[in-house]
Amino acid sequence: MSSTEQTRAGEPAGRTEIRFPEGRYGRRRDPAYQRRQRRLAWVAGALVVLLGVAIAVKLYRQYANPPYEVLNLTVSNLDDTGVTVDFDVRVPPGEGATCTVRGQTFDHRRVGYAEVDVPPGGPDVTLLHVTYRLATTARPMTGEVPGCGPRRS
Repeated sequence: MSSTEQTRAGEPAGRTEIRFPEGRYGRRRDPAYQRRQRRLAWVAGALVVLLGVAIAVKLYRQYANPPYEVLNLTVSNLDDTGVTVDFDVRVPPGEGATCTVRGQTFDHRRVGYAEVDVPPGGPDVTLLHVTYRLATTARPMTGEVPGCGPRRS
């Protein structure tokens, strides 16, 4: 009987190292190969984490804190000819904005549209108040300001 058969049978024969034929089963038992694989896995994982952080930073800068933001929207004076929209706009210091104002009916038809030019308030002013009377083609249910952007010349 060989030593491997004795070990399988449970006999207390001395343990001998099992050696597989060279090249037959690949390099999976080579310690240097295993270290390289482990190192490669760590490097790949670190690259994936760095890529994820870079994408998160880019998206945060792009969407997290918009330079132009509409705040405190109120709608008043709804009648057959128009609507009055009051809102505040957060802008970068010393800059103006161009804001889109829309009037809609109950069934979401657009009955009024305007691009409102908001002049700069001063070198340190970042919050501008706007009151705008939007003319409409029918009685609106609401007025809205979907967004603002840099001032157009």
